[in-house]
Amino acid sequence: MMVKEYILQNWELILILLAFVISLMTSVFVDKKSTRRMYFLIGAIFVLSVCVFVEFYESEAGVNPNLRIVLMAIRYSATPFITALVIFTLIKKLRWYIFIPALALAIVNIISIFTGIVFGLKDDGTLQRGPLGYAPFIVAGLYFVFLVYLLIKRSNKRWIEIIPILFLSLAFISGLVLPFIFGTSYANIFCTTIAIALFAYHEFSILQLTKKDALTGLLNRQAYYNDISNDKESISALVSIDMNGLKEVNDNYGHAAGDEALVTIGLCFQKALKRNESGYRIGGDEFIIVCRRISNDDLLQLVDRIKKNMAETKYSCSIGYSYSSNGEKTIDEMLKESDALMYEAKEQYYKESGRERRKK
Repeated sequence: MMVKEYILQNWELILILLAFVISLMTSVFVDKKSTRRMYFLIGAIFVLSVCVFVEFYESEAGVNPNLRIVLMAIRYSATPFITALVIFTLIKKLRWYIFIPALALAIVNIISIFTGIVFGLKDDGTLQRGPLGYAPFIVAGLYFVFLVYLLIKRSNKRWIEIIPILFLSLAFISGLVLPFIFGTSYANIFCTTIAIALFAYHEFSILQLTKKDALTGLLNRQAYYNDISNDKESISALVSIDMNGLKEVNDNYGHAAGDEALVTIGLCFQKALKRNESGYRIGGDEFIIVCRRISNDDLLQLVDRIKKNMAETKYSCSIGYSYSSNGEKTIDEMLKESDALMYEAKEQYYKESGRERRKK
């Protein structure tokens, strides 16, 4: 009977989680580590939904108050833990220590089973908050702010990437705010809300990977061709960039070292980009930045930022650019001009360094 009720109340969640699993099984874009973490996250959401269902089932039956207290400890611990798990899943470089605040809160919640310091039950079976009753929401809120910060930081700052982050944010904000509006009833739909948001964000991320260069994280060649074909009148500048000495790095130190070099300079470009400036890797060591509705001063400042970022590395690149103040130049003309200046800078680099230029 209980199983039947759970399925009826959580059928939407079950379907979403199954779709999530199928997507992970069939995707070729997600690495094994991220896939394992995502499976664990899906399992955690499912387990939480079971705990929430049993807690409210027992509440309606008016029995097993001790079991309800234990399940409440799990529920209050789960929200920060799942938020930390989302961060751990989406940001691959983070280590296990991201879970320390969530684990500390879980210990406090276990203590609350016996002391009521976070939550408890009144004689009529309703919730009673203790002195630390808002701690789970505060910890989850801090995790949420950290998550949004990391997602925006690692994005290309384009609206097409910011919008899904805002959508994901809406789900987490609802998990922090709506319990105070609708009470504990919101717990019944919390898991479904988070699952929908994560699945939508995951699917969007998969679509975005088709536009991104897998090595550097910049946009790829196909995205470049697509973007310059749209709203051409708004493109006011192009920057052509080519790494110096990639062939030499590959020959002397191996292609892994060459990949590391490309990743490093790709990060230099990403740090230099501002609003209306998009970076693309269009070939092995060839990059282009498309600038829309910027001034000539903005263009020069962008080039200066790139040079400063590159100066902090052991690599170098040649840069050329072209500016069109009022659309008098076509994209082809700007590209030809920026490429010519870039090749001129490359010849100057090899001449001054006394190094032999090797063909790619």
